[in-house]
Amino acid sequence: MELRQRPKKQGLYDPQFEHDACGVGFIANIKGNASRAIVKDAEEILIRMTHRGAVGSEKNTGDGAGILTAIPHEFLKKAASADGINIPERGKYGAGLIFLPQEQTLRAKCLREFESIAREEGLEVLGWRSVPTDNAMIGPSARASEPVM
Repeated sequence: MELRQRPKKQGLYDPQFEHDACGVGFIANIKGNASRAIVKDAEEILIRMTHRGAVGSEKNTGDGAGILTAIPHEFLKKAASADGINIPERGKYGAGLIFLPQEQTLRAKCLREFESIAREEGLEVLGWRSVPTDNAMIGPSARASEPVM
C-alpha cells in the first residue's frame, strides 16, 4: 500500500497545520462579488453536513454549525438605525453576536463587563441590538440553554 505524502511547505500552505477537519466547506465568488447565491450554496453545504453528526441527541438540536459572512453593511445600517444606533461607514466598525444568559441580572453584568473590556481596548460600543429569532423548531435541550439579548 502506497502512503501519500503531504506537499512541501509553499506559499500560504504549511503541512504542520494539517489535521482532520471533517465537515468543513468553503464557498466564495472568485472575483469577490457579493451574492445571495453564495449564501444559498453555503446553506446547502450545511444541509449536507448532517452525515458528520451536525445534530445533537435530538434531531432538531444542532451542533452550532453555521455560515460566516462579511458584515452586510447596508442591512446592518438599516437595522441599527431602527434601534437608534448610528454606525460608521463601511469598513470603519466591527459587529459581533454575543450570546447572553437568560437570567436578567447575570445578562446585565455580562453586558457591563463586555463594555468595560471594550473601553480598555480603546473601542467604543455603539449599541446593542436584539436579533429577531424564531425558536419554534428547536429541541428541548437547545431551548433550555437558548441565549437571549
